[in-house]
Amino acid sequence: MFPILSSLVFLPLLGAVGVLLLSKENKQLIRLIALAVTGLVLGLSIVLLTKFDPLQTQMQFVENVSWIPHFNICYFVGVDGLSIGLVFLTALLGFIACIASKGINTNEKEYYSFYLLLMTGMMGTFIALDLFLFYIFWELVLIPMYFLIGLWGGPRREYAAIKFFLYTLAGSVIMLIGILAVYFNTFPHTFNILEIQKAATLFDFRFQITFFLAFFLAFAIKVPVFPFHTWLPDAHVEAPTPISVLLAGVLLKMGGYGLFRICLPFFKEAVVYFALPLAVLAVINIVYGASVAMAQTDFKKMVAYSSVSHMGFVLLGLASLNPTGFNGAYMEMFNHGIITSGLFLLVGVIYDRAHTRDLNKFGGLGVQMPIYAFFLTMCSLASLGLPGLSGFVGEFLSLIGAFPVYKILTAISTIGLVITVGFFLYSLQRVLLGGLNPTCSKYSDMNVREILTLVPLMAITFIVGVYPTVVLRFQEAAIQGLFNSWGAH
Repeated sequence: MFPILSSLVFLPLLGAVGVLLLSKENKQLIRLIALAVTGLVLGLSIVLLTKFDPLQTQMQFVENVSWIPHFNICYFVGVDGLSIGLVFLTALLGFIACIASKGINTNEKEYYSFYLLLMTGMMGTFIALDLFLFYIFWELVLIPMYFLIGLWGGPRREYAAIKFFLYTLAGSVIMLIGILAVYFNTFPHTFNILEIQKAATLFDFRFQITFFLAFFLAFAIKVPVFPFHTWLPDAHVEAPTPISVLLAGVLLKMGGYGLFRICLPFFKEAVVYFALPLAVLAVINIVYGASVAMAQTDFKKMVAYSSVSHMGFVLLGLASLNPTGFNGAYMEMFNHGIITSGLFLLVGVIYDRAHTRDLNKFGGLGVQMPIYAFFLTMCSLASLGLPGLSGFVGEFLSLIGAFPVYKILTAISTIGLVITVGFFLYSLQRVLLGGLNPTCSKYSDMNVREILTLVPLMAITFIVGVYPTVVLRFQEAAIQGLFNSWGAH
């Protein structure tokens, strides 16, 4: 059988090596290789989607090869309903952000090699079924992202890159302790995630509490969960536009994915024990993130804080501990990746023309840039949760799942929705409406390349908004299987 998952992971790595072997003067060829590799990865992910059986709860397209036999470590990869959507999302955004990287015109060779290495790490994280392998891919993401922000970012790029690195590394070190503890408490010792899930029923309560917290901290920093969120706005504001797309669209999902793949099945009693605190943190994320976004004048920082708010719905759905909430959380991850990536691309479009992200420096662009106005309006309406667009579905399911369990907390979280409507409409008013700001009179509308990056995202937003089953059918069986595996829980 063709090793499609290994191809998805290692094609970008081969591309990175190929780019490094070229002379830095070959800028066009470097871009072409990066575009061809990410395009091929997207094509393979679409093939994977078409051949994937959504009714199965078992892993599919499995590749399992003994790697370090002495420690029972394997190269073990596979996909199920929990990972298939995120694999496609990574491939799609990887290709789109590569197209959007045309504006990078310094040290292209190094940029694209780091970019492709980042793709390998992100893709590997979602398909690894061995904890040792999972950790390697998880850590691999850290290095290229550090350099992509630190070398090609804005004026405070070094500060943002170091803050991102230290936060993520701190969580990863604590997760490593958790991985070792799980390994030595599973008999026979194994890093196999599926085997550990079966053996996890023997973990005693104190062990579960301790090491749930170890894993949760690492994943909470990535999501990010309040109060571990402060690295995110800095990283977003300083990162170049394509890297912001991957940061919001894929990296934040690694945290949510870890909660579902590892925390839920490994530490069932601990998850039940901490469900209420998790719901409280989720509501803080939703309301606090939206409130801080409302106060921003920097367009990119506003979108960054809106991500903190939206990812709160992922945590709320998870804390509901029922299939409806789980489905909502997972849909929210996918939809947030699509919509917020679109918003960051649109912030990049206006920044390329104005060289500022100050919302108060715009005005009247609806007439000057009608195509831009259309895309910005649609992405904003999707992000604020307008019914008929994809942003509504995940949040609605999360709230339906959470309401029977946490009536008051769910009611409070809806305040965040109201504030989100407020800051998105206020930003649209400042950018698109009113009289044309004289400084904006020379801005040209979106070019073909910029439009092409947004069309697939917009299409998915409309299709999923009208017909959510497109996404739900891939994840439903796996989520029901995860819920059923809890038994008494």
